[in-house]
Amino acid sequence: MDERGWWRRGVVYQIYPRSFQDTNGDGIGDLPGIERRLDYVADLGVDAIWISPFYPSPMADFGYDVADYCGVDPIFGTLQDFDRLLGAAHARGLKVIVDFVPNHTSEAHPWFVESRASRESAKRDWYVWRDPAPDGGPPNNWLSVFGGGAWEFDPATGQYFLHSYLKQQPDLNWRNPEVEAAVFEALRFWLDRGVDGFRMDVLWMLVKDEQFRDNPPNPDWRPGMLPHLRFHPAFSTDRPETMAIVRRMRALLDSYPGERVLIGEIYLPIRRLVAYYGEAGDGCHMPFNFKLIQAVWEPREIDALVRRYEGALPDGAWPNWVMANHDNPRIAAKVGPEAARAAAVLLLTLRGTPTLYYGDELGMENVPIPPERVVDPWEKNEPGQGLGRDPERTPMPWNDGRNAGFTEGEPWLPLGPEELNVAAQARDPDSMLNLYRRLLKLRRAEPALHSGAWVPLGVHGEVLTYAREAADGRRLTVAINFADRPGEARLDGEIVLCTDRAREGERVSGTLRLKANEAVIVR
Repeated sequence: MDERGWWRRGVVYQIYPRSFQDTNGDGIGDLPGIERRLDYVADLGVDAIWISPFYPSPMADFGYDVADYCGVDPIFGTLQDFDRLLGAAHARGLKVIVDFVPNHTSEAHPWFVESRASRESAKRDWYVWRDPAPDGGPPNNWLSVFGGGAWEFDPATGQYFLHSYLKQQPDLNWRNPEVEAAVFEALRFWLDRGVDGFRMDVLWMLVKDEQFRDNPPNPDWRPGMLPHLRFHPAFSTDRPETMAIVRRMRALLDSYPGERVLIGEIYLPIRRLVAYYGEAGDGCHMPFNFKLIQAVWEPREIDALVRRYEGALPDGAWPNWVMANHDNPRIAAKVGPEAARAAAVLLLTLRGTPTLYYGDELGMENVPIPPERVVDPWEKNEPGQGLGRDPERTPMPWNDGRNAGFTEGEPWLPLGPEELNVAAQARDPDSMLNLYRRLLKLRRAEPALHSGAWVPLGVHGEVLTYAREAADGRRLTVAINFADRPGEARLDGEIVLCTDRAREGERVSGTLRLKANEAVIVR
C-alpha cells in the first residue's frame, strides 16, 4: 500500500489495553496480550490500531493520569514489550497509533511534584496556579468535567491549581514554551521508536484564557444534562491560541518519514471542529468527528448531519466517523442489538476514515456493573448520574472457556454474556463478526467506498439512501432501513452486501423491500 495517505483509505481499530487480552493472570489486559491477538485484528481487515494509554500511572483515571510520558506501566508490560508489539503489528501491515495526553499529567508526575514544592520552583509555571479569589475561594467558576469545581487548593503554597478532570490530573500550562518543548520531546521519543501517529486527548482544551475570566452561564442547560455544562466553557476551552500549537505538532509529525497521522479528540460543534484541520490543511489530519455518537438513530437526522458535516469540511480535508469509544455507550447499547448491524453498514460506507471500538464487531453491549464493582472515577464522583464508563470498557470475550479466554485470573471488570464471543461468531457465517469482515473486505476492494464521493439520495419513509461514487464513475448505492418494520427503496443492480447474508447476489430492479433494520449495498 502507498505509504502516503494510508489513513485516508484505512480503518482504525481502538484497543483499550486493560480489556483486550491478559497474559499474566492479573485480570488486566497487557501489551503482550495485544500482540497475541494481532492476527485476529489483521484478519478483521482494519489498517491501524489505536492503543489507549499504557504509560506509568497511579491509575486514578486508568492511564489518562500520566506519571511518565516515556515509559510503560508494569501492569501493561515493558518498553521492550511495546517495541515487540510495534514490530509485530508492522509485520502484519498494521499501523500503530498511540494515545497521548497533552492537557494534563498525574499529580505523581515529577514535573508536578517539583511544581508543587514551592512558589519559587523552577517548574511552578509548568502548571496553572492562581491565587484565591478575594473571598478565599477558587479563582473563577470553571468546572471539572468529572464533577465539582476545576480548582484544588494547595495549603502548603496557598494557591489553587487547575484540573479540568480529576484533582489528581493537574492541567499543564501550555502558555509556557518550556512545557511545549518537554511534551514535544516525549512525542519524539515515540516517533523515534516508529509509531505511526497519535490520538491527542482533549486537544481543544490545551490553552486557557489569559485573564481567567468566568465562563458564562449556558442558556441551553437543563437538569439531567452533564453538570459541568451549566456554564459554557468559552474561556477554559477552544481558545484561539490552540491552533498554533496544533500546527507545530503537525509540523513535528511531518518532519518524520512516511506519513504519521495526527488525530485530535475534539468535542465541539461542527463549525469549530473543522477549524482544527487548519487553514491550509496544516492542523490535525483528522479532528475526531463524534457526531454519530451524539445523534439520534433516525434517518432524517443522520442524513442532515452528514450533509452538514460534508458541507463544512475545508477544501481537501478528509472526513472521519466514530460511533463508539471508551467514553461512550457501545453501538448496540445506543441503537439496539437489532439495528447494530445496520449501524455497521452506515459507519463503514460513509465517506472518510471510520474508527471502530474493540468488541463492537461482535455486537457487544454495555455490561451492567454492580455497585461494588464500579471503578470509574466519574461514576464515583457523581453517583446515580449514569455517567459511568465501566459498562463499555468490559473485557473482550474470545471464547466460551474460563473468563471468555480473556484472563486466567479475576477480570478487572465483569464479562458480558457467555455466548457472545469471537470463537462462536467466527464459526457462524451469519454472525455480526462475519458481517464486519465482509464489510471491511468490500470497503478495501472498492475505490468507491474507501475514497469515492458521497452522493446523498434522500430519505424515503424510514430508509436512508446514498451512493458512493469512484473517480471512474463506478457507483455503489447504500440503503438502510432505520425502522423496526419493513421499508422500501428504489434500487437497480446487484446486492453485493446485505445485513442478511442470504440476499447477497440478488438482482434488484425498481423497488426493493427491506426487512426491519436491514441494510444493503447495491452495485
